Amino acid sequence: MTGATIDPARTIAELKELRALTGDENGAQRVAWTETWAQARAWLKAKLAELPVTVETDEAGNLWATLPGASEQALLIGGHIDSVPNGGWLDGCMNTLGGLEVMRRMAAEGTPPVTLRLVDWADEEGARFGRSLLGSSAFSGNLDPASVADLRDKDGIRLVDALAAQGVDLYQAKTCASQAANAAAYLELHIEQGPVLESMGLPVGVVIGTFGVERHAITFTGQAAHAGSTPMDKRRDAFGAAAKLGLEIREIAKRHGGVCTVGSCITKPGIVTAVVGECIITLDQRHMEATSLAAMLQEAKDAAERFAAEEKCGVAWERIWQIEPIPFHPDLIALGEEAARAICGTVHLLPSGPLHDAAEVARSGIPTVMIFSQSLYGISHNKIEDTREEDIASSVEVLDRLASLAMQWIVGHGAKEV
Repeated sequence: MTGATIDPARTIAELKELRALTGDENGAQRVAWTETWAQARAWLKAKLAELPVTVETDEAGNLWATLPGASEQALLIGGHIDSVPNGGWLDGCMNTLGGLEVMRRMAAEGTPPVTLRLVDWADEEGARFGRSLLGSSAFSGNLDPASVADLRDKDGIRLVDALAAQGVDLYQAKTCASQAANAAAYLELHIEQGPVLESMGLPVGVVIGTFGVERHAITFTGQAAHAGSTPMDKRRDAFGAAAKLGLEIREIAKRHGGVCTVGSCITKPGIVTAVVGECIITLDQRHMEATSLAAMLQEAKDAAERFAAEEKCGVAWERIWQIEPIPFHPDLIALGEEAARAICGTVHLLPSGPLHDAAEVARSGIPTVMIFSQSLYGISHNKIEDTREEDIASSVEVLDRLASLAMQWIVGHGAKEV
């Protein structure tokens, strides 16, 4: 066995190569189920062809590369090469290419103690059809094909047809769960996509889990009336009630240490000369603790009733989506801390506000952890998304160190703990 070393500079060079191949002046264009995405996949397969690995695409369109180890128990490293339209150069693909570099190092050393599998998840972003985590949710068994088959993109193309054009039968996608056989742990590297690590001056963080989410549409119903002839004390102003709630949810979030966002607001009749008769807002609430998330939701509902009464309006709630908080595995979190301290000297533990494929893997019962690298300006899903090259390098080194520690954990006792 040779003493091969990781080469983060190669990862950075490949990230730039991929950017040049699949981006333009507006940013990354690797939207899943498009020709540009397929081009990126072919580029990745060419890189994998240089290694002693087997490569396959599963029933959900996820791409797997397998380096056999002394044990069939497997360490999974995951990422996603797809992007949002006009996206950044790091989101998702840094995970995949960082994992590729770890696989190179382990292949150069000989046979690893356990099997190493790199997975490039299909359609993490959901940018074209609005259904995120498509490939990983098929893997975890949480995808309902019938509920997404008729989703359409901006050109009216159905999701089921777009997948078929890429050789994927949506109704067979969940059979990819067979890929979980022998999976003993899962690691994912990702840019933070937020401002915390930058504000602390830290290159890397270890993720303790992903926020639970409660997402609702809230409709306030008042009475449309003439803006000039309706006295203020006679109005039933639906927007007035919604505006009060929009301010109150910020205080609710502060009280509980979560986040709450009113992301859209639609008023009807929507003209300058009319009191608003109907106002529909969306509310997104997130927290790492299920009890706190439930409390935030109840307080928002109580506040909505109170403000509706003050404005002489009605209010109705409709749940758009919900997911429970997903904690990552404590042993792997501890190993992540150990790896980060060894490379960077210090580390910060933080939750993930955005969801990632790692959340679906953890839901499937596979011990999971994520590593975050610092994001400049806290901005992602934008062409100005960026991370210092030295921080990218550090995060790849942390992933590599963590992979070795995780393999030792699997050999020791990890397979017994799910």
